[in-house]
Amino acid sequence: MPIYIYQLPHWPRFTWDQERVGQLLAGISNRQGRLLGRMEAMGFQLKAEASLQTLTMDVLKSSEIEGELLDAGQVRSSIARRLGMEIAGLVPSDRHVDGVVEMLLDATQQFQEPLSAERLFGWHAALFPTGRSGMHKITVAAWRDHKKDDPMQVVSGAMGKQQVHFEAPDADRLEEEMRQFINWFNEDKHMDPVIKAAVAHLWFVTIHPFDDGNGRIARAIADMQLSRADRSSQRFYSMSAQIRKERREYYEILESTQKGSMDISNWIIWFLECLDRALEASSETLFGVLKKARFWEKYAATDLNPRQRIILNKLLDGFEGKLNTSKYAKITKTSTDTALRDIQDMMHKNILVKEEGGGRSTSYRIVE
Repeated sequence: MPIYIYQLPHWPRFTWDQERVGQLLAGISNRQGRLLGRMEAMGFQLKAEASLQTLTMDVLKSSEIEGELLDAGQVRSSIARRLGMEIAGLVPSDRHVDGVVEMLLDATQQFQEPLSAERLFGWHAALFPTGRSGMHKITVAAWRDHKKDDPMQVVSGAMGKQQVHFEAPDADRLEEEMRQFINWFNEDKHMDPVIKAAVAHLWFVTIHPFDDGNGRIARAIADMQLSRADRSSQRFYSMSAQIRKERREYYEILESTQKGSMDISNWIIWFLECLDRALEASSETLFGVLKKARFWEKYAATDLNPRQRIILNKLLDGFEGKLNTSKYAKITKTSTDTALRDIQDMMHKNILVKEEGGGRSTSYRIVE
C-alpha cells in the first residue's frame, strides 16, 4: 500500500476543492492589490528600502526555518551591493551569505526567466560553496546520487529513537521527475499564479532532488512564482518570515499532505492563509520604512557624522538589545570616549535620550 503521494498512480495530477480555495484566493488578491497600490504611491526610494527590508527578512527567515542563523548586517549589505543601493553601514559578507542572497535575488529579480536544471544547480552551488553541509560532504549542483543517498529520509529525534517524517523518491527517478516538474512550471499558463506557487512548493519539496537545501530552494521557487503573480521584482511581503513564525504547522501540513491523497486542498488552504498573514504583517515593514523616512526628513539639515548616521540607521531598522557606549564603539570601530561624545552630541540635539532604569550600563534610544 502506498505511503507517500508520489507512489500513487495519479501522481502528480493534483486536485483541490475549487470553491474553498477560490473564496480564500479572492480575499488574498484584494489584499495583494491594495498593498501593491500603497507601495506604488510611495516613490522610488521608499519602495527600494521596503524591498530591501523584505528581501533581508526573506533570506534570514528561510535559513532560520532550517535552523541556520545568518548575520542580518551581512545579509542586508550583500543584498544592497547586488542591487546597487547606496546605504549607510555596509559591512563585508562571507561567501555563504552571498550565496544564499544570490539564489533569492536570481529567483525574484529574474522571475520571468524560465526555470531549468542548470539554474537550479546554480542555486544549489550558491547555497553550498564549500561542497559541504555542516561537517558532511554532499553532492553539489547535481541531483542526489542513488549510490549513497537512497533512501533519502527526513528524520527527527535522537539516534536509535529517530522518527521518519518523509522518505523521498529513489534517486533513479529524479531525472524524469524534475523534467516533468520544470516543464510544468515553465509551460502551465492556465493555473492561477498564486495557487501555482503553492503547488510548486509542495511538488518540489516532495521530489526532494538534492542532498540538502530542498526546503530553501522550494521557498525560493515559491517566491519566484509570487513575483510572477505580482508582476514585480520588488518584494513587499515575506512568505518565509511568516512560515518561520508557523514552522511547526508548516512541517505538520507538509508531512500530512505527503502521506495523503492527490487532493491537496488542505495544503493549498494552509499556504494561502499563511500568505494572507504575510501580507498583513507587511504593514509593519511599511510602517518602519515610513517612520525612517520621516525621521531623516526631520533631521535632514542636522549636522551628523558618519558614525552617528550608522548608529541611527541601525536603531531605526530595529536594533537588537540596548544601545550603550561600548556597543556604539564596537559597531563604529571607535573608542568609548569618542562614542560617548557622539551620544552626548545627539542628546544635545534631542535625537537620543537615556533609557529609564539604566542600572550598571546606561543605554539610549531615539526620542519618540
